[in-house]
Amino acid sequence: MTMTERAPTASGAELYYQVQQFYAEQMQLLDAGAAEDWAETFTEDGVFAANAHPRPSVGRDDIARAAREATDVYAAKGVQRRHWLGMVRVEPRDADTVAAQCYALVIETPRGGQAAIRVSTRCEDLLVRSGGRWQIKERRVTRDDLV
Repeated sequence: MTMTERAPTASGAELYYQVQQFYAEQMQLLDAGAAEDWAETFTEDGVFAANAHPRPSVGRDDIARAAREATDVYAAKGVQRRHWLGMVRVEPRDADTVAAQCYALVIETPRGGQAAIRVSTRCEDLLVRSGGRWQIKERRVTRDDLV
């Protein structure tokens, strides 16, 4: 199949835009230190798994706790983290379910210091539409340096 044959339809373009917007809003919450608001972007029974973590965080409360702990550690060190997502691929499963994959770079800037890319990752999400908004049912993050 050629790129022309795979060009998104108008509805596909709208879906792609929605997912991109969701990611932008979601990651800016985390980068701003709003860990609990970030956790609200997951379903109540959502899962956050990463090959850098010993176990997945399961459920919104567990996800919020883990995000708060990490956010507080970086704040105490005076480090600003930014997540840069790109190369987003969106695959509709049904009207309210989407599989999405992207690459994510985590950039860290120490107060008064130089920004540096900390890690490069691949992110795989299962998104579900609930109450008119997208939420993450399951996120799997794979750090490239740990594969």
